[in-house]
Amino acid sequence: MKTAVQFVASSLFGLLFFGIGLFGPAGTFHYWQAWVFIAVFIACATIPSLFLAAKYPEVLRRRMNAGPMAETRPLQRIIITATVLLVLAVMVVSALDHRFGWSTVPPILVWVGNALVAVGLLATQVVIMQNNYASANITVEAGQKLATTGLYGIVRHPMYSGVVIMMVGTPLALDSLWGLAATALSVPVLAVRILDEEKMLTEELAGYAEYSHDVPYRLVPHVW
Repeated sequence: MKTAVQFVASSLFGLLFFGIGLFGPAGTFHYWQAWVFIAVFIACATIPSLFLAAKYPEVLRRRMNAGPMAETRPLQRIIITATVLLVLAVMVVSALDHRFGWSTVPPILVWVGNALVAVGLLATQVVIMQNNYASANITVEAGQKLATTGLYGIVRHPMYSGVVIMMVGTPLALDSLWGLAATALSVPVLAVRILDEEKMLTEELAGYAEYSHDVPYRLVPHVW
């Protein structure tokens, strides 16, 4: 019951966050790109979450434990705070770009952006299905097993790979090229998060050091 309440509260907060971050800077509700983006995001995030609530409530509980205060490592609290601010910055810049026409995004690219958002979000959901210990905060639980198959056999952090895909698609979906510049600022923040997470996993999760040698790439095969 508590998880269900948290899920509803989180969903409502997400709608409010999107509403303020997009329609406020845009200065209008006549922003069809924002409406489509919100619809795609809600569908791709909510439907899999409802499945988790029905089949794997404990997994959903882990996913709901998010935010700076959910992190146990001080550096990660800073990183998550910076990430939230950067997400807001991407939305605000994109909305302002749409409002003042700083760049032109053809409708076909808007739909490509939405497709990337959907693919990225759904990829993170697949990761959760393949690794029930995947959580929104960095932690190693008692009895946690190392995931090495599926998407984890391709890169070590497939959930973050999905996030990157979504990050690239978001400004395009919101009718902005300048938003991509704001998105680029998120890349080094994500890299620091991954490196700090790997340090902890190497120390606390049995077999992770060997797994790192077997799967050498973190986010993108043959790149990093």
